[in-house]
Amino acid sequence: MKTDPLLAYRHTRIKTATQGQLIVMLYDEGLKQLKTALTELDSGQPRLDLVHNAIVKSQDIITELMVSLDFEKGGDIAQNLFHLYMYFNQKLVDSNMTKASSGLTEVHDLMADLREAWAAIESTAVNPQNVGGVNLAG
Repeated sequence: MKTDPLLAYRHTRIKTATQGQLIVMLYDEGLKQLKTALTELDSGQPRLDLVHNAIVKSQDIITELMVSLDFEKGGDIAQNLFHLYMYFNQKLVDSNMTKASSGLTEVHDLMADLREAWAAIESTAVNPQNVGGVNLAG
C-alpha cells in the first residue's frame, strides 16, 4: 500500500505541533473556508452547495476552538473568546441562511485579527503547552 507523502507530512505536522501552532492552524483553515465561501458568493453564479459546505466547515472549526478553551487557566480571556466564538457561529448561521456576504466578511476579518494575535503569542510563548488558557489536549 502506497502512502501519500503530502498526507504523511500533514499528519506529522499536526502531531508535532504545539498547542499554539494548532490554534493558528485552525484559524488558517477557518479563514480559508470563509474565503472560499466569500469568493463563491461573489462569483456571477454562486454554487450554493459550496458556500454552505465552506460555512459549515468554518463553524466546525470555531466549535473546535470553543471546546478547547480552558476556563480555569484562561479566566476572562477564555470567557471573552467563548462569547466571541458564539457570536461568530451565530453570524455564520445567519449568513448561511441568507447567503449574504457581509456577515462572512465580518467574521473573516475578526478571525484574521485573532489569528495574527495567536501567531504573535505562539512566536513568543515561554511555555507553548499552555497558551492563553486553551487546552488542546482534550
